[in-house]
Amino acid sequence: MDYGNQYSTTSYGAGGGQNGGGFMPGSQSDSPAGQKGKYGKDTLRPVTVKQLLDAHHPYPDAEHFMIDDQETTQVTFVGQVRNVSQQTTNVTYKVDDGTGVVEVKVWVDSEVMNDDGQDPKKVTEQAYVRVFGRLKVFGNKRHVGANVIRPIQDFNEISYHLLEATVVHLQATRGAPGDAKAATNGAGTANGMSATANAQLVGLTPSARKVYECLRNSPQTNEGLHMQDIALQVNMDIHAVMKAGEELSGVGAIYTTIDDHTWAIMDM
Repeated sequence: MDYGNQYSTTSYGAGGGQNGGGFMPGSQSDSPAGQKGKYGKDTLRPVTVKQLLDAHHPYPDAEHFMIDDQETTQVTFVGQVRNVSQQTTNVTYKVDDGTGVVEVKVWVDSEVMNDDGQDPKKVTEQAYVRVFGRLKVFGNKRHVGANVIRPIQDFNEISYHLLEATVVHLQATRGAPGDAKAATNGAGTANGMSATANAQLVGLTPSARKVYECLRNSPQTNEGLHMQDIALQVNMDIHAVMKAGEELSGVGAIYTTIDDHTWAIMDM
């Protein structure tokens, strides 16, 4: 799996070219008319919804977005459908992947409709789906114009996608394992908190910083650390720890795991 700077190949058959599984990045737009001439240099990148919401234009009126300071055109992500809104010309899905919620618009093809005017392959609410499409802005509101949205059959695909999105993010921000950028960033992280972590903690109370440092310096597991254990380690009142945890959760620095009072570091 070699993403480089293009992220154009994925092992689950979502990439462009000969293994695209029917999906050619850039072969469609989010409108029936299409704008094929603009998609010659499209790339496909696995992302989270939070990354889509945090993406920015490199300059005013730009058609593409930047994620991790790299140009991003076509994206793919997985999530659960929270709402479906059927319109005459399109279907709008609200998709939640645990990091955020984004609207996904699919233009209706009358040729695939049955006699009742419904798509026989329509995705239903609460279903888990994979989306391929392009991030758009209309009326200051973001949505993904989808080329493809399909139900997930194998739930291992959800975990796989999150891992793949993490790998791409880390390679973009820290470099591939073994190169100079990775070594430099690795050393910086070892000597203290990362630049992302420092940015998250700006303006937080000393108690919140103390709890964060405790979590970061503890062995990193999927389960995380319970607030009672944190209180013992940092010698703080349990209520102060709880308030600090709420503060850190509010800025996206930590997340809950097995219950509301067990936390782990969110470093993406």
